[in-house]
Amino acid sequence: MPAPRTLLAAAALTAGAALVLSGCSGGASDDAAAFDPDEKVTLDFAFWGNDDRASRYNDLIAAFNEEYPNITINTSFTDFPSFWEKRQTEAAGGGLPDVFQFSDSYLRQYAESGNLLDLADVSDYIDTTTFEESLLGTGALDGVQYSLPTGYSLWANFVNDDLVAQAGVEAPEGGTSFADFDDWMASVTDATGGAVYGGTDYTQRIQVFELQLRANGGNLYTEDGELGFTEDDLREFWESGAEIRDGVTVPQQKLEELSPKSGFGAAITASEMSWSNFLGGYLADSGASSISLVAPPTAKEGSKDLYRQAGLQVAIAANTEHPEAAALFLDFVVNSPEAGEIFGTTLGFPASSSKLEGTTLEGADKQVADYIESAADRIGDAPPVPVVGYGSLEQAFWDAGKSIGLGVLSVDDAVTQFFAEADAILG
Repeated sequence: MPAPRTLLAAAALTAGAALVLSGCSGGASDDAAAFDPDEKVTLDFAFWGNDDRASRYNDLIAAFNEEYPNITINTSFTDFPSFWEKRQTEAAGGGLPDVFQFSDSYLRQYAESGNLLDLADVSDYIDTTTFEESLLGTGALDGVQYSLPTGYSLWANFVNDDLVAQAGVEAPEGGTSFADFDDWMASVTDATGGAVYGGTDYTQRIQVFELQLRANGGNLYTEDGELGFTEDDLREFWESGAEIRDGVTVPQQKLEELSPKSGFGAAITASEMSWSNFLGGYLADSGASSISLVAPPTAKEGSKDLYRQAGLQVAIAANTEHPEAAALFLDFVVNSPEAGEIFGTTLGFPASSSKLEGTTLEGADKQVADYIESAADRIGDAPPVPVVGYGSLEQAFWDAGKSIGLGVLSVDDAVTQFFAEADAILG
């Protein structure tokens, strides 16, 4: 199947545009016939991220407008929690952006409520043959394709090499026990007298909890849409962070003052765990000359606790007034070689073959690719499809973890609060 923008360029030059487009795939020919490539269109596009990501999107939109000067893209961005708070409000009022960054964590919630466009309705404008079936499945529900991934990532431990060198300690090894990693963080904090902390409280992150569950054969949730862990499991996990919260990791109050930057992005911590695609943003935020990616600690040596996470997606609002133009822009974001050239691996390792063709794997991008390859033996099967409300559960987990760090909640109270919220969210 030719790239959609190639088809439309040809369509604009011929009187038989609708016939050319409708022959592209099994999509809706009525939509194809209705599209006017010369019509002036304005689309709203929202994403979460930082200034580095915003700059890259600006470059991508400029490249998109070289092919589609008639489509104006208005952008807005914020941090991850604020992004979803705003989307929830918009969804309730029927005013979602035409195109927006999406997460598989919210797939059931937004698809089942009718807020996402079925991409089959605009299949003449989007090429899905560039994706492996397993990656397409991350944006599909009950056989309907609602979103497409920009790439995939692995959970990783980021290390600011400059700060480690200044502290005069050895770099951490990847794949150690959590206890050994805790000792390493303490060595950094002690060596700098607290001027630089060894890391952040990783027990705030549901992904680290997931890592430990998977190491022991479990998951965050079951195939039946229930939680895959008990109150005792969660209590044990949050209690395990008590020692590192006592002067080893950066105080939560300091992180609140730095928000939306993380402690690592602000260069006051020497390490932080997150998804591998964060490397470019971390380099930009922290000003570090060198950041290493090492495998995160593991709860059980030899376990398959990592997995390919294709959670960063792009979707179209069901109520968009310009579905064809929105589809063209979505296709450009996930498929174009220009997107590969501009973003590299910062939106994940390219999920589509056409985007990968434009990606030059050098510098930070090659570093991410090398890390993914180095951790291949530790990669297991993907977890079950996220439950309805998983995004809200993730936020509730993070909020509770931060409240523990601020001393606002005890671990017992945080566990009680989280499970009460989980019961309400999961029904």
